[in-house]
Amino acid sequence: MKWNQFRLTTTTQAEDIVCSMLMDLGIEGVQIEDKVPLTKEDKEQMFVDILPDLPEDDGKAYLTFYLGEEEDKGSILMNVRKELEEMRSYLEVGECTIEESQTEDVDWVNNWKQYFHQFYIDDILVIPSWEKVEKKDEDKLVIHIDPGTAFGTGTHETTQLCIRQLKKYVEKGARILDVGCGSGILGMLALKFGAGYSVGTDLDPCAIEATHENMEVNGISKEQYEVMIGNIIDDVSVQDAVGYEKYDVVAANILADVLVPLTPVIVRQMKQGGIYITSGIIDVKETVVAEAVKAAGLEVLEVNRQGEWVSVTARKN
Repeated sequence: MKWNQFRLTTTTQAEDIVCSMLMDLGIEGVQIEDKVPLTKEDKEQMFVDILPDLPEDDGKAYLTFYLGEEEDKGSILMNVRKELEEMRSYLEVGECTIEESQTEDVDWVNNWKQYFHQFYIDDILVIPSWEKVEKKDEDKLVIHIDPGTAFGTGTHETTQLCIRQLKKYVEKGARILDVGCGSGILGMLALKFGAGYSVGTDLDPCAIEATHENMEVNGISKEQYEVMIGNIIDDVSVQDAVGYEKYDVVAANILADVLVPLTPVIVRQMKQGGIYITSGIIDVKETVVAEAVKAAGLEVLEVNRQGEWVSVTARKN
């Protein structure tokens, strides 16, 4: 089956309303392209510290959507154009041209799987659910992770830095807190390293769902690993739910600009002698994070590097 692809040119001012209109007409999965600068909130939820230089916003937005061959594209496009013309009376919707093309049928759900295969982090095998553990790997520590909408499959240097530090510092029965848990890989590996209990927090609801799915394929129960949504930096209800002076190890694999305000807060969740593992730090931000760690009263134990990324490990004395 082939799909009819349509690319609608509108304005950044109108893109949200036009998307809503398309969905009201039964069109799902609209792809948005624009040059609108990221907000501070957007940047805080993205992984990289240094974003590429982007062209200036030209006010244009391109909305791409698809219709199956069996759908009445003539009637649907007529309704789209009618709605756009009505919007024009109160909103700058731009030129509203619609370019049409065709694309071959794609397994939208599973096609990406060809790009993700099992790999090693030292003696740990990270493997997706659709691949089998080979005989030669049966003696390795195995964790099943499916890449999805939440960050953290273990392929990125920052995650690997965290994993190595967790393996080094997690002791049997330890309580672990992972701030920005993403796929749940750190909290689950901590349990496999011998921890007794893990807690994960994240701002993204997708991370909670992804973590629960990965817990299921790894045979980890919700009694072993609790995940919750919310911003632990400024949400007292999340801080209370996580608990105070309870954690032997806290891991935070997030932006350096988030680690700075997080650190003086998270100290209260750590036990005396607790270990604080940070990562997600581009090398030019190493000093900023290290100074924030020291200012919070923590002792820096190690600074580790992989490529251009840095991990700072500290202890609450």
